[in-house]
This record gives sequence, C-alpha cells and structure tokens, in this order.
Amino acid sequence: MTDLASLENDLLAAVAAAPDEAALEAVRVAALGKKGSVSALLATLGQMAPDDRKTAGAAINAVKDKVSEALASRRDILKAAALDARLAAETVDVTLPVRESPSETGRIHPLSQVLDELTAIFADMGFSVAEGPDIETDDLNFTKLNFPLGHPAREMHDTFFFNPKPDGERMLLRTHTSPVQVRTMLTQKPPIRVICPGRTYRIDSDATHTPQFHQVEGLVIDKGSHIGHLRWILEEFCKAFFEVDQVKMRFRPSFFPFTEPSLEVDIQCNRQGGEIRFGEGEDWLEILGCGMVHPNVIRNCGLDPDVYQGFAWGMGIDRIAMLKYGISDLRQFFEADMRWQSHYGFRPLDLPTLAGGLSS
Repeated sequence: MTDLASLENDLLAAVAAAPDEAALEAVRVAALGKKGSVSALLATLGQMAPDDRKTAGAAINAVKDKVSEALASRRDILKAAALDARLAAETVDVTLPVRESPSETGRIHPLSQVLDELTAIFADMGFSVAEGPDIETDDLNFTKLNFPLGHPAREMHDTFFFNPKPDGERMLLRTHTSPVQVRTMLTQKPPIRVICPGRTYRIDSDATHTPQFHQVEGLVIDKGSHIGHLRWILEEFCKAFFEVDQVKMRFRPSFFPFTEPSLEVDIQCNRQGGEIRFGEGEDWLEILGCGMVHPNVIRNCGLDPDVYQGFAWGMGIDRIAMLKYGISDLRQFFEADMRWQSHYGFRPLDLPTLAGGLSS
C-alpha cells in the first residue's frame, strides 16, 4: 500500500503541474488509459484471493477517483486560463475613437456648392433651371445667336470643332450655355424665366482659364421686361451670393452679338490686405456681361420682337466661386487633390438656403 500511496502522490503532483490541456491529457492517459499505471493495478485484481481483492480493489479505486477528480478540476482551471488568454489577445479597445462616417468625411466640391447657391437664389426670384447638351450645332451655338459668318468666335483657335459630317455640318463643344436659351425659346412660350448652368469649352488654359469651365446664364422673355428689371435681379443676386447687405454696381457699354444694348457689370470691392471684400471700398471688379436680347435672336427663335423683348446675362461659375471662397488658381478645381477638396469642400448635408445661409 505504500507503493499505492506513492503512486497517488506522484499522479496528483503531475496533474497539478500540467501547464496546459495537452499535458493534462498526457497525464490522464499515463494514469487511467488502457496501459496506464492505475489501470495496470486494476488488472492485477483477478489474480488475488477474494479477501485481498476486496481490500486492494477499494484502495486502487479510491486512487482512481482522486486522480479523476484532480484531472477534472485541473481541466476546468486550464480551460478558464486559456479563455482568459484568448480574450486578452483578442481584446478590442472600445475607448478608441470611432471612425467618421462617409457623410462626415466626404466633401461637396465648391463648384457643386456654388451651383446649388445660384439655384437657391434664382429659384427664390421665380426662375427655373434649363439644361442642354454639351455637344451643339453651329446653328444653335452661333447662327441663331446672331454671330455673323467670319466672327472670330467661330474660328478653330477658340472653338473645339468635330470633324465635318458628310453634308459639311460641323458639331462642336458649346462655347457658352446660350444655346440652352435658344432651345428654351424654341420650345416654350413666353413668359420665360430660366437660368442655364453647365459646362462650356474654349481653347484656353492658364491660372484663370481652363479648356473646360462652367457658366450660368439667365434669360427673361416677356412683353414688358426692361433693363430696370435686369439691374434689380443682378443687384439682388450679388447681395445674396456674396452675403452682403449693400452692393454698388457699375454698368459699362460693351458688345455681344446676341444682346443690344450690351453691358458689362462691375461690382464695388476692397482689394486691400491681399483679399477681395464686396460691398465696401473704392475698387471695381468685373463679374459678368448682360444686355437686352437682340431682336434678331428673338426672331430666329420664332418670336415676334415687336411683341416680346427680354434680357439675358452670363457669368463664370468658376470665377465667382474663386472670388467668394478665396481660391487663387482656377486649375485647382480640376486637379482632384483630396487635400484641396477637404479644405475648400462643404459637408454633404450643409445645403445652401436663403434662410439658413448659403455657405454656412
């Protein structure tokens, strides 16, 4: 029995020393497996006398029960330790800052924002938005707008022309959004009040010009429209867009084939300190061209110029965006630089409204 007590102590010590479940399983097999030390003792019981078998069997089974209990207890401890180690290795630090959602990190391009601002302002004055194709006919882009044959704007050095068709007609990338005005007059009956924003194309490229840029033009056709209405619309637009209480404007004579009289508009500003401030100062800055629609254009669009008259204006969306938001180079609008976009862009849900603020 001394050997049995020694075996019990050795097995219990081995169980307690098992560092992991694999080592513990090896101890179990060595003790209780088919060829284990305890199983070997149980196998000797058949060779003993009945009285000895009874006494030895009780003692061996007692060792077997103690070892089994020790194995179960140690297994629970090792499983708990393994789970703790796994949890520690796979821990997620919930105190880390949550990544911002796309609606927070995304930015609206300044040109898209300015287009929304224009739409909000003119919609409040009763204007709707008209659009047209970027690829136009020579007739709609020039002829119906009273551009005579041989006019410099028709030449290849200023206009992107496509190869001639078999009938000799040449399609082109529109040089202004004025063809949309023509399309509107051809398809709608007066009174007409529309703005025509969109992409335009001219062969030019430097810090203030790009081959593709954006314009917005406005058109009013009615029986009683006059240049006083035009002035009021432009003044109200400039006050709302540049977000100033007062604005002083200067109208200068000019020439455009599709308007008569034609005017260029300067807005009062202050250029001191390396930035432009509107509504103050003694400087002037040209921002747009305008005029009364030429009778020939009204006639070319199937309307009677003795009955209807109107006015139109046009300005570069890129230019006024640069003026309002202090952007120095027009080419930056098209470089797809995310750092620039993050700096000058607008949050997706900050929609411009006249009540809440255009650029808030």
